[in-house]
Parts: sequence; structure tokens; C-alpha cells
Amino acid sequence: MNIGQFTLANNVFAAPMAGVTDRPFRQLCKALGAGYAVSEMVTSRRDLWNSLKTSRRANHDGEAAPIAVQIAGTDAHMMADAAAFNIDRGAQIIDINMGCPAKKVCNKWAGSALMQDEALALSIVEAVVAACAPRHVPVTLKMRTGWSQDNRNALALARAFESAGIQMLTIHGRTREQGYGGQAEYDTIAEVKAAVRVPVVANGDITSPLKAREVLARTGADAVMIGRAAQGRPWIFREITHFLATGETLAAPLVAEVKRLLLDHLNEHYGLYGELTGVRTARKHIGWYVRQLPGGEAFRARMNLLQSCDLQLAAVADFFDALGAAGDRMPAVRDDVQGLADAARMEMTA
Repeated sequence: MNIGQFTLANNVFAAPMAGVTDRPFRQLCKALGAGYAVSEMVTSRRDLWNSLKTSRRANHDGEAAPIAVQIAGTDAHMMADAAAFNIDRGAQIIDINMGCPAKKVCNKWAGSALMQDEALALSIVEAVVAACAPRHVPVTLKMRTGWSQDNRNALALARAFESAGIQMLTIHGRTREQGYGGQAEYDTIAEVKAAVRVPVVANGDITSPLKAREVLARTGADAVMIGRAAQGRPWIFREITHFLATGETLAAPLVAEVKRLLLDHLNEHYGLYGELTGVRTARKHIGWYVRQLPGGEAFRARMNLLQSCDLQLAAVADFFDALGAAGDRMPAVRDDVQGLADAARMEMTA
């Protein structure tokens, strides 16, 4: 499938997640089979563009094309400026955030809160598209099914956004009111797919290759987007792409491979964040990798006390060496919604 002039490697995507999908994580997901990956959201507030957080999020050194950056905000003019700011720093696709349910985002009427004000949402889309079109940069958008159970307006908004120039729509199968609770529903995504001509991506509770195939069949969507299920399990992308292509299930990765993947990921992570911040922000990633492994919770508790990159790396290496010998495969993991809830809990406490 295509987004504008870009042909994607496949239809299994990595979702934008604040504090997670930084450049090292996106590169890892792409290397392990993701056909497309979107950055964590970048603020539209000009006064924060020179902050260390934003400068890291706008760093795309060595990242494979297409480089997709998600922007968030509530003012049409500011969002257009944010699109231009990120294009100047390498963005090749701009994604508008109307899906984030976090209170600190929605309390400022950004993210999924914008779905309550359809006129404002449309004005933002029109302004961003107008800023991107002269530079031949496609604009995409991620949203929820609606604000609440009684206000599912994704279908009406999808039609308006398509008319305004949005070139791909991603729908998370929950309302803002649900947050990440309960189970995602896919009927609304199917309705959106049937109503628009642009590609539609299904998102929410896709935790396994079988679930990916079921969601594609049920919704008719052009692609699936994986979020929390990739935390600590980035090889899920190759598992899904292989299953969709062949109908066959890949064997679990070798313990030795996961050890190498995690150590390489950590080194890239430290390179972006430096020692102090890198050690602290790496804890959640390490916790996700080990959360369902034998001794994982105890190891995570000990690892969270370590204060240097070298100590973290050594501890991770020792843990995986003890987990299995060369040739051993990773233990089976739980592929369910509760597992995703556990991942979200770890993100909040890391």
C-alpha cells in the first residue's frame, strides 16, 4: 500500500506511543518487520521546540524512510507551523494526533478530545494539509471511534477528513472514555473503511498473528497497527507479516537472539538519551521484555535500582544467559488484553 508517493514494505505498522516509539524503538520495529512506524507525538507549542525532549523526538538520524512524525495541538495555525517545523527536520509524512486518551493531553483539548469539536478538528486538518501540500508531504490522521459510547462520530469525521485531503486514517477501536480499558470493537472501523477511499488502518488489541488476520477480515482494513503488544516483543511484526503471507506460525525467537536485540536496543537508547536519562528511561523497556519470563518481576525490581548503563547491560546479559542456553527458544507468552494492561501498568510505574 501507499501513503502519497511512498510505497510501504507491508501492511503491519508500529503505532505512535508517547515515551515509547522514539527513534531506537522505531528502527528496531522496522528491522523486525514493521512496514511503517510513526514517531511519538511532537507538541505544536513553539516555546517547547527547543526543549531537549522535542529535539530528541525530532532527531531522525539514520532512520529509514518514510519518516513519519505525529503532531499534537489544538490551534490550527500552530499545528500548521508544527508540520513545517518537523518537515524542515526530516519528516516525510505528518500524522495528526486525534487519538491519544491521556488526561494530560485531553485536558488541554488535544488528542482525542478534538473529536468533541468537529469544526475545530476539521480546521486543524485543513491548515496542516495546506502547509504540507506545497512540499509534497502527505498528511495522515489517527483517531478513536468517538468521545464516548453515546458519541461515536468517527464515520462523520472520516468523511470530512478525506474531503480535506487526509491520505490515510488510523482508527483505534475504543472511545476516549474507554481509555485502554475493556476490549476494542471493530465494527466502527469497518464502517469507516466502507465509507472512504483512502487507506484505513485498524488499531487496538491486536496481540497475535491470528488476531491480526481476524481484524483485517472483519474490518476490511488495509493495514493493522500494533501498539502495546510490541512493547518488549518487537518481533511481533515479523510474526504477523509471516503469518499473513504464509498462514504459518513462526517459532518463538531464540533466547540468544532476544538477548542481542535488547542489548543493541539499549545501546542505541543510551546513545540518544545519555547516561542519566538513558538508564532511567530504559527501565520500562527492559521491564516489558522480561515481564512474562520466569523470574522477570524479581529481576525488574533489582534492575530498577541500577544507576549506570554498564550495570544495566551486564544485568540484562546475565539474566538472559541464565534463562536459556544457546539454541533454547523463548518461553510462550500471554497474548491477551490483560497482558496489554500489564504493559500499560509497567509504563506508568517505570
